[in-house]
Amino acid sequence: MPNSSNQKVPRDSDSAAWVPSSDARVVDVFDTVKKCIVIFGVISAVVLATVATIALAGGFVNTFMWVRAGVLLLTAVLFYQWAVRGSRGAPKSVERLRIVSTILPIAVVVVDLIPGVCPVWYVGMQAVSAVPLVAIAVLIRRRVVKAAFPGKHEARGAV
Repeated sequence: MPNSSNQKVPRDSDSAAWVPSSDARVVDVFDTVKKCIVIFGVISAVVLATVATIALAGGFVNTFMWVRAGVLLLTAVLFYQWAVRGSRGAPKSVERLRIVSTILPIAVVVVDLIPGVCPVWYVGMQAVSAVPLVAIAVLIRRRVVKAAFPGKHEARGAV
C-alpha cells in the first residue's frame, strides 16, 4: 500500500531525499575522495594508452591487459558518480565506495601476481593505480564519514 501521508520515502535512487552533510570535515573528505578518483582515472587512462602504444609498436599485449585497462578506466567514472552522490547524502553510494575501494585494490594486485598473466611493467602500473583506491578506502572510513553515513550495523545500534 502506498504511503498514506504522501511523504517521500528516502531511497538512494531518489536524489530529492538525500540530505548532504553540512559538516565541513565530511565535505573535505569527499573532495579528497573525488581527487583520488580523478588520479585513479588518469593512471588508468595512461595504462590503457600504454597498452595501445605497445600493441601498435608490435609488442606483447594480451586480451586480459586490454580488458582490464579499459574496465578500470570505466570504473573511475562510476566511482566518481558514487562520490558525487555520496557527497550529496546518498548512503548507498557511500557504502558502495566503502566496499569496492577495499576489494578492488586487493583483487588488482592478486590477479596481476598470477605468473604469466601479464608482464612486470603492467603489474607495476596496475599497482600504482591501486594506491588512490587504498587512499579512498581509508578516507571513506574516517569517523566523521561513518557518523554522517552509519552502516546497517551502526544504524541498529550494534557495536
